[in-house]
Amino acid sequence: MRGPDNPWEKRTPPARPADAPVRGQGATPATHERTRAPDAGAAPHDAAREQRHAELRLHGLNAVRALFARRPQALRKLYLSQARVPGLKPLLQWCVAHRIGYRVVEEADLQKLAASSHHEGVVADVLREEPLPLSNWLRDLPPGPHCALWLDGVGNPHNLGAILRSAAHFGVSALLLPKASTLALSGAAARVAEGGAEAVPFVRLGREDNALAQLRGAGFALAATVVEGGDDLFATPLPERLVLVLGAEGEGMDRAFAAACDLRLSIPGTGAVESLNVAAATAVLLGAWRMRRPLLLR
Repeated sequence: MRGPDNPWEKRTPPARPADAPVRGQGATPATHERTRAPDAGAAPHDAAREQRHAELRLHGLNAVRALFARRPQALRKLYLSQARVPGLKPLLQWCVAHRIGYRVVEEADLQKLAASSHHEGVVADVLREEPLPLSNWLRDLPPGPHCALWLDGVGNPHNLGAILRSAAHFGVSALLLPKASTLALSGAAARVAEGGAEAVPFVRLGREDNALAQLRGAGFALAATVVEGGDDLFATPLPERLVLVLGAEGEGMDRAFAAACDLRLSIPGTGAVESLNVAAATAVLLGAWRMRRPLLLR
C-alpha cells in the first residue's frame, strides 16, 4: 500500500562530565567500567563493527520495559534520567544483580545517545534478536488460525514501528522478511512499536518460490494488498491461515509477485485520497482478519 515530547527536567548534578561514571543504586566499580558512553569519533575495528551489528540501541519507556519483560539477558547497558529511577527500580535491581552497567545522565546525554528527542527518559543497548529461519518457525507454529505479514520493500522505520504495534495488538504470528531484504529493527521503530517489537518475531525467508511452497504446504494462503483492482477486503472471505503481503510505500507490490498470490485485496474508500499509507492499511487489514477470528490471548 502506498502511500512536546514530555521532556524531563535536569535533576542530576551538572558538574559531572558526560562520560564520568555515576554510582547507581549499589552498582559495583566493575559495573561502572562497562557504562562508559560510546566514543562516536573512534576508528571502528572489525570486532567493534561486529558488536554494533549484534547490538541495538533502544529508546522509549515501553520498548525498554518490553525487552526487560521478555529477554532481560539481552540487556548490555542502560542510561536513564533521574526522573525514571523510581519507576524502573526492578530493572535497576536486575542490572546490579547481573553486573550490567547503568548510568543516570542528563537530558542532553540521552538525546545524543538516542539520536532523538523522543527517548522518554531511558536508553538501552541490547543484543539484537536474529530472525528465525522460515522452516523453524513453521515447525514450531501451533495449530489453528494464524496471520503473518510479508513485507515486500517496506523500509521506513516509523512505518515499521507502527506495523509492529498493530501486529502485536491483533496477534500476528510473524513478520516475514524476503531473503534479500535489509530491513531490521531500529531504535526508532521499536519506540514507535511501543513494546510490539518484542511480541512479533521476525522470520527470514529463503528463495521466493521455496518460501511460497513452504507456506502453502503449511496451509497458508497469500494475499497481495493492492490499491485498486483487488477484491473488497470487507466482502471477501479470509482464510484461517493468511499471509498478507505489503508493498513498499512508494512503488507498491511487484506485479508479478502479486499475480502469484492466491488473493488480491483492496481496501475500499471514498477516493478522496489515493490510498492509505502502509502502516494504516496494515491496521485495517489485520482488523478485518481478526474480526472473523476469535482472539486467543497468548
